[in-house]
Amino acid sequence: ALARFRFKFRTAVLLMILVVQMVPLEALVIPLFVQIRDLQLLNTLLGLIIVYVALALPFGIWMLRGFVAAVPVELEEAAFLDGASWWRMFRSIMLPLVAPGLVATSVFSFITAWNEFIFAMTLLGGSTENYTVAIGLKQFFGLNSNDWGSVMAASTIITIPVMIFFILVQRRLSGGLVSGAVKG
Repeated sequence: ALARFRFKFRTAVLLMILVVQMVPLEALVIPLFVQIRDLQLLNTLLGLIIVYVALALPFGIWMLRGFVAAVPVELEEAAFLDGASWWRMFRSIMLPLVAPGLVATSVFSFITAWNEFIFAMTLLGGSTENYTVAIGLKQFFGLNSNDWGSVMAASTIITIPVMIFFILVQRRLSGGLVSGAVKG
């Protein structure tokens, strides 16, 4: 909507999204903690998921805006002239052309959430049944010594889901670059 439609406060919304991205994440820990506490979602994975989505949203909007803006409007107009509905145009023209942006954004957001430590430690706190891999990796660090062998083994195992996710979406990344604008 921010890339295609013209509305009254479009520039103001884009500037607000940009300003939100400029705020350091560390400055948001206490306000988000208070909000999650007030919603009674402290020490739950749902509270952490809500925070991760809220943190990934400005980046996703800004990045996908660039991908949608790069798609020529003439392709949409040609689809409408050929009798396609808005949904058909979106599914057959826009989605294949924007798919690389969706994949790149999802990979970046997944890796950011997967490796995040500060919010997970703060919002999950002492909850031992719910913790992320970053908090689990912290268990190998002691007060006077560290178990570096276990840290390296766990770090290697932690990268496996990220690699699997990338392998699953990788063909969409390369396939979306050439589809959608084919005539014939």
